[in-house]
Amino acid sequence: MDHPQAGQDAASARRAAWMRVLALADPGALDDAFCALAGVPAHRTLRPAQTGMAMVRARSGGTGARFNLGEMTVTRCAVTMGEGVVGVAYVQGRSLRHAEQAAVADALLQLPEWRETVQAQLIAPLARQHADKVARQARVAAQTKVEFFTVVRGED
Repeated sequence: MDHPQAGQDAASARRAAWMRVLALADPGALDDAFCALAGVPAHRTLRPAQTGMAMVRARSGGTGARFNLGEMTVTRCAVTMGEGVVGVAYVQGRSLRHAEQAAVADALLQLPEWRETVQAQLIAPLARQHADKVARQARVAAQTKVEFFTVVRGED
């Protein structure tokens, strides 16, 4: 027997994955892909896109006590669409358009009739672009890798 929480956890994980893709997307690429979507239903703004600061917390060595690392600029937006579907977005930086488009895309992805279209035309291409960018950065970083070795000297 499946636990009802398991279905909610899977849905939350899928939503978190697409929200990550939308937040990390290049604003220009998101704008191009979003504008290519035809017939997007109207939405109502719940919280207009606004920019603020968020505290970034870290752990020393990844395991130590948490500490405040510093602040970063974040833009957020919330929209509603259809029967109580709420789309939200938090993106790094000051792009109001990026935050609004990401929130609308989040709402569309929650609508069954739009999910496949938005996944295919928006999420999949943006995820590939991000993966390519990360791979390029890794290749550049690998070029600077230095190998150290120790020569063992004979016993004196």
